[in-house]
Amino acid sequence: MKIGFIGLGIMGESMCENIVKKHNDTVYCSDVNRAQVEKLAAIGAVPCENNVEVAKRADMIISMVPTSDIVRTVYNELLPYIREGMICIDMSTIDPSVSVEISELVKAKGAFFADAPVVKSKPAAIAGTLGILVGCDESLFPTIEPILSYMGCKVIRMGGNGKGLVMKICHNTLVGEIQNGVNETLNLAVRMGLDMDDFYAAVAAGGAQCFYLDGQHENLKNENWTTAFSFANMNKDIHICDRLANEVGYDMPGMQNVKRVYEKGMAAGLGAEDFRASYKVVRGDLDA
Repeated sequence: MKIGFIGLGIMGESMCENIVKKHNDTVYCSDVNRAQVEKLAAIGAVPCENNVEVAKRADMIISMVPTSDIVRTVYNELLPYIREGMICIDMSTIDPSVSVEISELVKAKGAFFADAPVVKSKPAAIAGTLGILVGCDESLFPTIEPILSYMGCKVIRMGGNGKGLVMKICHNTLVGEIQNGVNETLNLAVRMGLDMDDFYAAVAAGGAQCFYLDGQHENLKNENWTTAFSFANMNKDIHICDRLANEVGYDMPGMQNVKRVYEKGMAAGLGAEDFRASYKVVRGDLDA
């Protein structure tokens, strides 16, 4: 099966690289940034001039792009070239309703579609240990699971089209709420004269131990805002959650608090920094 990969950004670059290294057939690639295409070509991918060339040459198309609007643009471009029996997997994190809409257009061509957003960030993308949350027809899952396993160590089907994305948004919102709790209590501890390392050790020894603080405490202590998962992307995901909650008439006060933090950070220009930069917002750096 010849695979085409569209979108070679922070995550997509490493995801595509793992497919190139593990797949025993051709992998085509394209991106708006030509330098990224050449980087993947150097390790064995076949560079394409554009997304249409990918669609013409591949049996399976995998896309990993930033927003709902960009996914729509990509699939509007691809649809005339999607053939019966082709498999399309969008791994972007977008509005579930947009993904379902695209899935219906793809299926009308006699092709197959799955949403398969990922959890964890750049280090896991490099290592091929992402979590991958899949929304697709049950009959399609056994076919795509081995390919997705090139990129992730946990591939979980959540239900039909759109359900992988619903779970991804729930997951990232929970991360945002955990992060906000860490930010608030860590700032209080520091203001009360506690050491940040002692705070981490105490949390790790008790019931509040969490994956987020385990992975981020050194970065927070060193004020390292180098991007593995951007502030702007988390802001996007929280706002998708807000739309989902409104859709079903469900009040989420914790999420609303996180949303306010991210909106404040975005207004201050933190979008390109790592999402842990929310610590600065909660600390009050933007209030001066």
